Amino acid sequence: MADIPDELIKLERSAVEAHARLRGLDGDHYEVQWKAWRAAAEDFQAAVTEYAARDDVTMSRHQAEQAVKGSCDTRSRRADRHAAIGREQHDAAPNKGADYKGRH
Repeated sequence: MADIPDELIKLERSAVEAHARLRGLDGDHYEVQWKAWRAAAEDFQAAVTEYAARDDVTMSRHQAEQAVKGSCDTRSRRADRHAAIGREQHDAAPNKGADYKGRH
């Protein structure tokens, strides 16, 4: 496995943890936490893109993202968080943002 920078791992874990904090929230609390999760996820995605574009990195952007997620062992946590939050809560959340619909 490639040597993944600690910063990328920290950013991915931050996004996963921010998403997990959505559990049990509703209304304004949900909206605030959703925005925090979205910002953390965007930070991670931007960092992966920047990392993969470096001349010394031989992985594609997709490979780099998967390597980070594999390093964080987030695959099972992603499945758990989706089951815990449930599709209904995502659909029922007020003002969740039109560009979010359908992304998981």
